[in-house]
Amino acid sequence: MIDSIFYAFPDATFYEKSIIENDHYTFFMIREPSGVSLVIGSKSGFAVDFPFQGEKRKLKEGTFLKCPLSADNTASLRDMFPFTKPVLAGKGNSYGLGDRLGNAGAAHLKAIRKTGFFPVLAQQSIRELERTGRTAQQVIDAASWAVFREGYRDGFGADGDHLKTTGDIDLMIASGFTMFTIDPSEYVVNEAISISEASLQKSFENLPWDELNDSPEAFLNRFENTTFELHDGYALTPSKKEILTGMVKYGGVIAHTKKLADYLRHQYPEHPAELELSVDETDQPTTLFEHLLIASELQRLGIDLVSLAPRFCGDFEKGVDFRGDLNQFREEYLQHLAIAKKFGGYKLSIHSGSDKFSVYEVIGGIGEGAVHVKTAGTSYLEALRTIAEAEPGLFRRILEFSKSRFLEDKKTYHISGVPENIPDVEAMPDHQLKNLLGLDDCRQVLHVAYGSVLHGQREVSAAFKKELMEALDRNAELYEANLEAHFDKHLAPFKQN
Repeated sequence: MIDSIFYAFPDATFYEKSIIENDHYTFFMIREPSGVSLVIGSKSGFAVDFPFQGEKRKLKEGTFLKCPLSADNTASLRDMFPFTKPVLAGKGNSYGLGDRLGNAGAAHLKAIRKTGFFPVLAQQSIRELERTGRTAQQVIDAASWAVFREGYRDGFGADGDHLKTTGDIDLMIASGFTMFTIDPSEYVVNEAISISEASLQKSFENLPWDELNDSPEAFLNRFENTTFELHDGYALTPSKKEILTGMVKYGGVIAHTKKLADYLRHQYPEHPAELELSVDETDQPTTLFEHLLIASELQRLGIDLVSLAPRFCGDFEKGVDFRGDLNQFREEYLQHLAIAKKFGGYKLSIHSGSDKFSVYEVIGGIGEGAVHVKTAGTSYLEALRTIAEAEPGLFRRILEFSKSRFLEDKKTYHISGVPENIPDVEAMPDHQLKNLLGLDDCRQVLHVAYGSVLHGQREVSAAFKKELMEALDRNAELYEANLEAHFDKHLAPFKQN
């Protein structure tokens, strides 16, 4: 029956990996100039209560439905094919594949299936949802269709990233997310490292001890005059000031994490859930004792982490490689890894993980423990690389608009890009435009403006997004090839890990 349906779509690209046949139906996906659809064929016809809705057409051998990728049809897809639902990632190697446009998932899977990594295919933060104008449900739905299209049945995760409130958790639960990354950055007391001893002592005594199921005396008994063994004979024996400073800095973080973890556990006891804690957005790198303190206290409180994101040494700026001492990173990573092993074997999570190729080489070379890498902006940049190659006029306009938005859009990012360092694109031949995606300054200017391009000034962004999405549809093969090659480069250093 498939052959007869194929003839009904002479201009379509058929996604062969999506074909599923059973005794009653044939399912597969196609791409036409008008977009992507699900096609369902039946020799005996469709019952009135058939869960998929679409345009019905008769054939000599039966009937088929051409179904849009609507919310209702996506829900039916997940009901009929459980492999299109997100599941828990667990504590093995995993990769976060943020897709801000909702069309990168298939290429992400093409790259990931060459490795042993578990794909966290649906990954979006509250900030990203606001800046792209997407919903959490749309993020999950895009991942489900990507998995179906590629016939990927090894499981994928869904990460509600940088969640700060119980309302954020509710939003992600309602859409089916399974991984919850807690962002307690508002509770970090960065100034703890510089206040007077008297102020430090007072702040320590005033921590929310009831919420921590603890007391100052019991806490100090656990940490004072104690040596903690780490990697290859390395040991920590923190001074009392280090202990007080660490707890004042992170006591509120631990209490807030407990509050959200308890809420998730008690409010949604049947929902599959795993927790990541992000403490990477601080003024200073996370010291080894600070990491140990957080991990120890969360374990005492019965909170099991799937991963934890410290702030590592050096600079993890958006869209560019690591800037710092790789030898220092390696030595400290080994000790952070030892702490993770000591307190539950959770993964170390690399935030702002896009394009940190030198860091990947270090971690892949270590070959111990497990890692979770989060990427997002780099996929958007590969979309713009595709536009630069295929539709240079549109790329020029997006770049100029991004430059005009830079001073405003960079405020919430840690970057050092300078728009003035970007060459004059008006004087540049079309075939050279894609080379701009190799320049750090250009990458960062384009990266931070994604929200303005996709969902900023309505009259401008609506036109930009429509043009961008249509151009990527027209050049879908090039776009997916660019994405796959880019993520092959991301993943290759870990193959030995």
